[in-house]
Amino acid sequence: MSKAHIWLRAESKPLEERIALTPDVAKQLLNAGFKVTVEESPLSAIPAKDYQQVGCEIAPTHSWHKAPSDTIILGLKELSEESWPLTHRHIHFAHVYKEQQGWQQVLRRFKTGAGELYDLEYLVDDKQRRVAAFGYWAGFAGAAVALKAFARRQQAATPVLNKLTSIPSKQALVDDVADSLSQLSQAPKVLVIGAKGRSGRGAVEMAQSVGAEVTQWDIAETQVGGPFEDILDFDLLVNCVFVQQALPPFITLPMLNTNGIHPRQLSIICDVSCDPYGAYNPLPIYSSCTTFDEPCLRIIKGNNPVDLIAIDHLPSLLPVESSEDFCQQLLPHLLQLDNLNQGVWQRANSVFNDKLSQV
Repeated sequence: MSKAHIWLRAESKPLEERIALTPDVAKQLLNAGFKVTVEESPLSAIPAKDYQQVGCEIAPTHSWHKAPSDTIILGLKELSEESWPLTHRHIHFAHVYKEQQGWQQVLRRFKTGAGELYDLEYLVDDKQRRVAAFGYWAGFAGAAVALKAFARRQQAATPVLNKLTSIPSKQALVDDVADSLSQLSQAPKVLVIGAKGRSGRGAVEMAQSVGAEVTQWDIAETQVGGPFEDILDFDLLVNCVFVQQALPPFITLPMLNTNGIHPRQLSIICDVSCDPYGAYNPLPIYSSCTTFDEPCLRIIKGNNPVDLIAIDHLPSLLPVESSEDFCQQLLPHLLQLDNLNQGVWQRANSVFNDKLSQV
């Protein structure tokens, strides 16, 4: 009996070069008896020919909706905004379970088409820990971009950040940021909130690797509840908190606007967690994400401005390394796709059904 058919779809999110399945992992799935189809993609950091060489079938871009109904559609980011029903089983980051903008419309598509969603964010083990995540790379890239922005601000460069493009390697990114900071008279003071998580560890490593002065906050430092005026004493804030419930805000716009009792040093904020559309955002100081094309948003103007970076696919800055790491984490669970009624897949499906009942 043949195993499941996995279809890697091309991403539709602009500038998303990451991949949910690398050729090496695809080959291991093929060796285990799975059928693997890969769509051609103009965005992917890995070309379709690399998959063809290991034995995958190649399909035209965005043709997955024509796949047999029992095919499992694998991707990374959310589907493009459409209204037609979804009939397949889908695996990707959907960003709909925290009541983000448009969440009901997305789930209605699944409900109407009797399709199913296995959200990658909710693939957890029996202790509710995520089994695969890009968190480390999100934090690493977020801290890098924030430090680059800070260096340019100190040099009065405009714009604060130019259009971002992918970087070939982790070391190349470190070297680029270190070169930018080398022209400053003193090291920037960086606060990383959520420092003990995956994203936080990445942010801390990046900042320390280029000589920044890093302060680490986690649950112990934030459990009393914000807002926290001490944040204003740092040059940069990198928020890496993985939020699953509403929290008191860490900072507010009135705090950033203050010229009174507590003067503000803070000038750059990078919200790696980046969830401005739901009720769980601990940085309620902005209402929409920034992009690789326009990475900075000036949220406080005047002589002492504050610039915000809130890009929801930061690991795309290092698409190959981040994809290879993520796919290796995911591989043991992809090998279990023949039985979606157990383990991480069953738990993810339970969350889906619970959310679907709310639509």
